[in-house]
Amino acid sequence: MTFLFMGVTGATANPIEPNGELRSEIESLIGREYLGDYEFDDFSVEVLFTINSKREVIVLFVESENKEARTYFKRRLNYKKVGHLPDSPGEIFLLPVKVRVP
Repeated sequence: MTFLFMGVTGATANPIEPNGELRSEIESLIGREYLGDYEFDDFSVEVLFTINSKREVIVLFVESENKEARTYFKRRLNYKKVGHLPDSPGEIFLLPVKVRVP
């Protein structure tokens, strides 16, 4: 299984794409574990999140045609600590991911 972390596409309420250290931390939290049996070979996931003052990831929304993936990403990220402190309160991030299942 391969995760391809893609660039932000489309117009959404001006979330920003996590870059650098934050992106690496999020990728590490997501991990490379087996996500379960899926009816889709490849699928995409978009994770909308913010980081609170305690440096915890707060998942706002996960969009995917794959229900198990939505659950997996929420479980792997929600309330997990990261080193990133937002530049401004309420900063919203969008992480688009393409999952390729062998």
